[in-house]
Amino acid sequence: MNTKFSHYYFLGIGGIGMSAIARYYNTKGYTVAGYDRVQTKLTDDLAAVGIQITFEESVSTIPKSFLERKTTLVVITPAVPENHKQLVYFRENDFKIIKRSEILGEITRRSKAICIAGTHGKTTTSTMTAHLMYGSHVECSAFLGGISNNYRTNLLLSGQSNYVVVEADEYDRSFHRLTPFMAVITSMDPDHLDIYGSIEAFVESFEYFTSLISPGGALIVNKKIAIQAKLQKAVKHYTYGLDASADFYADNIRSENGKIIFDFVTPTEKIHNVRLGVPVMINVENGVAAMALAWLNGVTKEELLTGMSTFSGIYRRFDLVYQDDKVVFMDDYAHHPNELKASISSIRQLFKGRKITGIFQPHLYTRTRDFAPEFAEALSSLDELILLDIYPARELPIEGVTSEIILKDVTIQNKTLTNKENLLTLLVGKELDVLVTFGAGDIDKLVPEIKKVLKKNR
Repeated sequence: MNTKFSHYYFLGIGGIGMSAIARYYNTKGYTVAGYDRVQTKLTDDLAAVGIQITFEESVSTIPKSFLERKTTLVVITPAVPENHKQLVYFRENDFKIIKRSEILGEITRRSKAICIAGTHGKTTTSTMTAHLMYGSHVECSAFLGGISNNYRTNLLLSGQSNYVVVEADEYDRSFHRLTPFMAVITSMDPDHLDIYGSIEAFVESFEYFTSLISPGGALIVNKKIAIQAKLQKAVKHYTYGLDASADFYADNIRSENGKIIFDFVTPTEKIHNVRLGVPVMINVENGVAAMALAWLNGVTKEELLTGMSTFSGIYRRFDLVYQDDKVVFMDDYAHHPNELKASISSIRQLFKGRKITGIFQPHLYTRTRDFAPEFAEALSSLDELILLDIYPARELPIEGVTSEIILKDVTIQNKTLTNKENLLTLLVGKELDVLVTFGAGDIDKLVPEIKKVLKKNR
């Protein structure tokens, strides 16, 4: 712990990663405050534990006790623009400013860090791993990239264990700041090409990440990934997957009365009848990775079986929002073409023979530009598509890049382009069977209103 600073000020405190770190330092007795652009449930939860938050950029809204350069550390995310008034003030007055990834890196250096990386699957796998270890005799702390449905938080703290489970984010090369004891790579589909510039640079970034694993630790890689790991001496290398060619794998996968059950095979033993708490097929592979990490760190067979069956998922990952005898409504964070493809496939397996309508909000102009054909292909596996405008997040518009460049290549006939303002009107009176909202923007804010429309339609 950096004891030089007594005050921690977070710019972008409402982000899923930042909020966990802010809460962590608050629990450790430091004085914590921060800025965010919008009020959300995450900022409300932070305020409820005594953290001061401002939603105005003006320097005058910074609490006075944080204006002392010698005692205040400023933590930022890449999403904060360079001309942000508070950031400009802190820079001009020579405050110590670090990125979120740097402070997380400091935490991992003091711990036995279990780091989960990957373009997709990392949030589910890290939350599963944390649940398995936190509920076992091993225990752990965890900084998660989503809200665990089991614990209603993205931060777990253990006073007993030196293990910490961390989601290793590839955006802005943030995961290069970490010091893993063990690491998993779930997937390596190209993304964030606005940062990396090329697929080759993206792959090299993951390869460099593998070089950071401490001697005595381990790397566990999805069998489907072609990566040239650059491991230090005395770092073990394992694979995981859904067949016997991997070191850790799922065998005898079967579906029984809406439940998914499989046998977990390790290099030395087989654990029979693992039951998934969230019965979607994509979670079998995520579960194998999580169980491999937990097993390597001493979690027992009985603890693994209990942990997997009691795992209740993550907010916005296959969330069942509403269901009656006519309609099912789910919400999912999928925002990359391969995530969408896997998500839609899993939903089809869950609801065989039913009509699936997807509402998709593209996230980022650059991602839409880079992967428009892939998005169109993934969304063409729906029965009906309602496509929203692009959510810009940290970006300015790019000329010629709109949701239209996805829609034109979607091959299904039943497709509609609309905006958020007209979405609810479009849904009123619509015959729906299985409805799913997809995206990483602000589409989740519409979920309660969509639920009301479905109930009214009923």
